[in-house]
Amino acid sequence: MALLLKTHFKLAKASIKENRTRSFLTCLGIAIGVASIILILSLTGSISNLVKSEINEIGNDLIVVRPTSTKDSITSVVEELTSANTFQNSSLAASDVDAIKKNGNVVAASPIAISNNTVITEKNTLNSVTVLGTNLDFIKIEPLSIRYGAFLTEANEEKSIVLGHTLSLALFNTINSTIGKTVTIMGEKYMIVGVLDKVDKAVSFNNVDYDNAAIIDIKNLEKATGTAQVQQINVKVSNTDSLSSVKEYITTSLTEQKHGDTNFSVSYGDEITHPAGSLFNIVSSMLALVAGISLIVGGIGIMNIMLVSVAERTHEIGVRKAVGASGRNILIQFLFESLILSVLGGIFGMVLGYFFAFLLSTITPFVPYISWKIVGITFATAIIIGILFGIYPAIKAANKDSIESLKHYR
Repeated sequence: MALLLKTHFKLAKASIKENRTRSFLTCLGIAIGVASIILILSLTGSISNLVKSEINEIGNDLIVVRPTSTKDSITSVVEELTSANTFQNSSLAASDVDAIKKNGNVVAASPIAISNNTVITEKNTLNSVTVLGTNLDFIKIEPLSIRYGAFLTEANEEKSIVLGHTLSLALFNTINSTIGKTVTIMGEKYMIVGVLDKVDKAVSFNNVDYDNAAIIDIKNLEKATGTAQVQQINVKVSNTDSLSSVKEYITTSLTEQKHGDTNFSVSYGDEITHPAGSLFNIVSSMLALVAGISLIVGGIGIMNIMLVSVAERTHEIGVRKAVGASGRNILIQFLFESLILSVLGGIFGMVLGYFFAFLLSTITPFVPYISWKIVGITFATAIIIGILFGIYPAIKAANKDSIESLKHYR
């Protein structure tokens, strides 16, 4: 049996070499689809790893509370991430933090409310600056480093502000001499008490670019804007063993406080994702669908070439059958050719996909994600495409009449 398979492999390889250009173009169709899948899986894995690394950096003792929507997921995600008033319908409020902190296992709890406002200094004006409203517990949870000055404290929280590294440069062209200066937001003046060290994170589970953000007390944000819609509440617990019980407590407590409304989610561990993760999953699914279509087109290309090959080699089929080859032998021979074309296309597509992934990493902060799982999916996909689209031409070749085939000449 092994000798027979080896013979089939040699015949298939010889046939492919005989039509190099045609075989290359056929492989290219599969390669494009496989490369698309590789690129999507690599990017998805990279973003997932970035979020997981950030969660690990903060610690496994974190619980995140976020508002949810009663609409279907796609409509909700698109509306929330494209609307100028993203959190106007948030079910969370700053008062929920007080209810959460009543639990003895809660070490710290901080709300996150975001508002895009104009920030004015004596010399510069910046529009659509991210202003983050939170409380003093924020720095106990988020591992941010203060480059100059200090974070918000009970002594300085009134009318004080902390600037991100890049925002400080944009407003004052410096980061080391901004402490004590003032900025104006919504007609209210705030004194700068601290400047953050450079964070440079591509993805934050808080959905905040700290380098370009300004941080103030949430009570000041409420005074300045009239309301502060809380997009998220981060909760740090005393130990990981209490995560489950604290989650249950938060769910029960907030449900009672909101008179039975459960338009919020409580998650920890691997359940915590980037706030835009749902939208990214939708986009990834759509891209994967497009990649799947290109794979089908590539598979059709394999079927077309194999049908041409069967027609061109009808006399060869007749000769092989005349000397004792069975229909099964003929079927395996042509199925081998289809599989070789598909696997070669898969290998080429894997190389091409990771090439573009590494190329993308030079202009983005996303490091290509390589795993045996992705490699396995690549080869499994290539083999399935080869079998599905090669079986019909192989069956057609196996069912040819030996006498009629011998009469056929190219």
